Amino acid sequence: MRDMIVLAGTDFHGYKPAFEALAVGARREKADLIVVCGDITNFGTKEQAETLLRTLAEAGIPVFFVPGNCDPPSLMEINLKGVTCIHGSGAVLGGLVFLGVGGSPITPFNTFFEMSENEIAKILDRCLDNIGGVHGRSIVLASHSPPKNTRTDRTFMGMHVGSSSIRSFIEKHKPLLTICGHIHEAKGKDLIDSSLIVNPGPARQGNYAIIYINEDGLNVELKTIKL
Repeated sequence: MRDMIVLAGTDFHGYKPAFEALAVGARREKADLIVVCGDITNFGTKEQAETLLRTLAEAGIPVFFVPGNCDPPSLMEINLKGVTCIHGSGAVLGGLVFLGVGGSPITPFNTFFEMSENEIAKILDRCLDNIGGVHGRSIVLASHSPPKNTRTDRTFMGMHVGSSSIRSFIEKHKPLLTICGHIHEAKGKDLIDSSLIVNPGPARQGNYAIIYINEDGLNVELKTIKL
């Protein structure tokens, strides 16, 4: 595993200035990779998402993404140079295996991309099948939904609304890092055993995370820029 700088953003909700700002931030931070954890659009179209993701790709570094629950599932069909959807699959970069699961557990709001916990678990299993045998400390999970019962899935009302299947995956496979979003007010970090969980907060409000990965571990900076 080589040293790597990852810029992570989530919950853009179609706000183009946020994409433009993060592309600038990726160049400024000399990032090796941009990870996008969903809600690229705000109930938009595949074509809108392509335009927005192309803005990030102009930073000149790879972009890995998963759709959010406010995105149409058709985002999985996006084919842009330098942009890879890792929902239900994965990609390898710098000795790390990036796995992805988009959408969210069932909500009361009937949003575009929701799944049962059983479906989420099957997608996570499919990620591992597609990649083959990987060691937990080599895994970075990009998920729109946070794992359940952490600081990263707590709503303003104090309810934990994350995914139990994602939590079970983390407990079993012990990935190095999970990057998530979905719950805007739950910006922050937490641990499940030794696995770090990061919710950068909504990019629509200028939030993102810079994650430094090296042989000695992880260092995460949660940042906000004025849009």
